Amino acid sequence: MQFAERLQSLMAQRGVSNYRLSKEIGCSPTTVGYWLTGKSAPTSEYVQTLAGYFGVSTDYLMGSDDTDTAENDEMAELLEEIRKNPELRTLFSISKRATPEEVRQYIRLIKALRGEE
Repeated sequence: MQFAERLQSLMAQRGVSNYRLSKEIGCSPTTVGYWLTGKSAPTSEYVQTLAGYFGVSTDYLMGSDDTDTAENDEMAELLEEIRKNPELRTLFSISKRATPEEVRQYIRLIKALRGEE
């Protein structure tokens, strides 16, 4: 599966539109559209950002690795929880390269500070 197909699949799985994805990662909706149609390819910086956003490896995103590991699924779930909660959203940028355990620790810390745990 090539990059455009993989990106389209990940977006569909997460229910993310071109517009929402573009705003989340800091590019234009047109750029995302070009990636999806194969008119252009993302820079390595955007590949890393997209991989972090979807909780997959850059190899998986670019199509050179067909395995989407359980850890990637777990990370995607954690990142989705962060994206849905405005108080946790600031963690998104620092959690892109974190392990699932580090993300869980960040979430526990925020909840403890708010008196939820």
